[in-house]
Amino acid sequence: MNYAEFKKITVLHMKNNSQEAFTENRKDIRVKKEKTVVKNLERIFDATLKIGNEKGFHAMSMRDLSEETGLSMGALYAYFSSKENLMVMLQRNGRDSFQQILEQSVDKDASPLENLRTVIKTHLFMSEAMQPRFYFTYMEGKNLNKVEKKVAVEHELLSDGILVKILQEGQKQGIFKPQNHSLTTALIKATLNDWYLKRWKYAKLNVSVDDFAEYLLSIIEAFCLIQPLPENTQSHQAG
Repeated sequence: MNYAEFKKITVLHMKNNSQEAFTENRKDIRVKKEKTVVKNLERIFDATLKIGNEKGFHAMSMRDLSEETGLSMGALYAYFSSKENLMVMLQRNGRDSFQQILEQSVDKDASPLENLRTVIKTHLFMSEAMQPRFYFTYMEGKNLNKVEKKVAVEHELLSDGILVKILQEGQKQGIFKPQNHSLTTALIKATLNDWYLKRWKYAKLNVSVDDFAEYLLSIIEAFCLIQPLPENTQSHQAG
């Protein structure tokens, strides 16, 4: 699986983000025409990400959002009750979409090596396809209220758990070395975060997302794999 192939799938899912946000927040949205809500939520989310990533969410005024979306300030408040409510809606929607795609990438019939490669590529490619959202979620996470910070931490641990479980299963099957899989996962995640937080650096190095994926995987496999591999895992699967 390369980025171009992944993006075809992800674009379809991204189009469902606003639909999912409407479903989750239906009772709090005063506009009842679903088609209108979904269309305008997409405009609101895109505008919030654009302004938030340029000047910071807390520096963004409702007038800024109104001008960017073309919706009046009164119309905006029909979709959320406050800026904090908008932040929560956007953060939760992004985390839920990410978790859903990541969990679905795991194939119960695949080897731990195949699943390790697939999950890492899925995480990386998703952050590339949805870079403004990933960057916003990371940078604005410190401004969440106590309840939402707890939810964010729980999501982080869930995504970590996917990788840890794969590494543990690989160790059980004699594919991966016995080591601290939680710490390995933490280092993998930190490297993946670096891609979307410092895109300028990799652009300057002329490194594509596919280049980054293959290089990262070669390092991870060199660190994790027992050599020689068992016969049924010797083929170097690319997902």
